Amino acid sequence: MAKASDQGRQWRAVHRYARVSPRKARLVIDLIRGRRVAAAQDILRFTRKRASRLIDQVLRSAVANANEQEADVRSLYVKEARVDGGPHMRRFRPKDRGRAHQILKRTSHIVIEVAEA
Repeated sequence: MAKASDQGRQWRAVHRYARVSPRKARLVIDLIRGRRVAAAQDILRFTRKRASRLIDQVLRSAVANANEQEADVRSLYVKEARVDGGPHMRRFRPKDRGRAHQILKRTSHIVIEVAEA
């Protein structure tokens, strides 16, 4: 999904249907928004959240998209980083007296856009 926009050189990567709750992923994505790519990768490497690994993969993909179109990788920064909610997978947990309670397994759409400084 490498796409250079008209108003400057920027590249985007998207991970759709990631199996992590949007609320939990937003805690991690707020740490890297607006930072240089090298600093953002360092933050993600040492963040002890499950979502940090998924977000790091998307960030690396966006950098690879920029590198493919011969951008200066050292001058990239995270222009846009957002997590949107995806569809829920509905599961049921058996309860007492024949009842069942619904469990929502949430998914996320992770979008990261990098641009040259």
